[in-house]
Amino acid sequence: MILVIGEILVDIFPQYRRIGGAPFNFSYHLQQMGLPVCFISRIGQDNIGKEISDFLWQNRFDAGHIQSDPRHPTGKVMVHPQQGGSHSFEIITDTAYDHIELPDSPDFVNNQTPELIYFGTLVQRTPEMAARLKAFLDNRADSTKCFCDINLRPGCYSTETVLASIDRADILKINDAELIQIRAMFGRDAESEKDFIAWLMKTHDIEMVSLTMAERGSRLYTPGFCHETRVPDKGPVVDTVGAGDAYAAVVALGYLQNWSPEHILDQAAAFAARICQIQGAIPENRDFYSTLL
Repeated sequence: MILVIGEILVDIFPQYRRIGGAPFNFSYHLQQMGLPVCFISRIGQDNIGKEISDFLWQNRFDAGHIQSDPRHPTGKVMVHPQQGGSHSFEIITDTAYDHIELPDSPDFVNNQTPELIYFGTLVQRTPEMAARLKAFLDNRADSTKCFCDINLRPGCYSTETVLASIDRADILKINDAELIQIRAMFGRDAESEKDFIAWLMKTHDIEMVSLTMAERGSRLYTPGFCHETRVPDKGPVVDTVGAGDAYAAVVALGYLQNWSPEHILDQAAAFAARICQIQGAIPENRDFYSTLL
């Protein structure tokens, strides 16, 4: 079982809106790929919350652990397109996912120990949620691995939270801009990328670091090795929202299926490139996943 904790929300674009949130996108992809996923999140009792519930029901997504909040609104992100296909994000504060309630132990689903727990940094933007998630992760079994997806949105993280998250990660996913910020947090700006990541993996007992670099491709670090791939030419880019989440899902799939680093890179890059060809982060047709099934 894969246990995922974090936000589900609505991304509002200038002409349309889509259901999103990195943990939800990650969960949705893995569930469509046939993996057992338990997704813990929280939505408001509002129109957007109902829209999300209807979408999940229509797409047969297991929403049994998505909580209903009577006091706080469902999460929203205003997405502003930028030149080159990138985006800026205006993230609404104090929403339902800032108040997720967590059980005492990760083994709460049928007394089953999760094989993997996924979490990010956005859900930890308040001190209360950061402390709650930290305590939850510290109660996991030794056999449960943690996949940490760093997401450094302005005003939505602290250095303390980022460092605590890295300290609990077995698999770490970051992009090149986040890598610069993380190096600064550790005071190791002068080191090369490879030396810093080697140091980070050794000192924090990290098995794998996934580094995405937009149009420059991606790298996958394992102890003593750096594997690299270019962005595949899959056609015109519609938008890049959710590409990193799609990439992360395939990295997790490959890790759990014991794929080689080279195969993980190739499949993750290809899937993320295909996501860039559609509007939003979630495909409308399950056939989209056929090459991974």
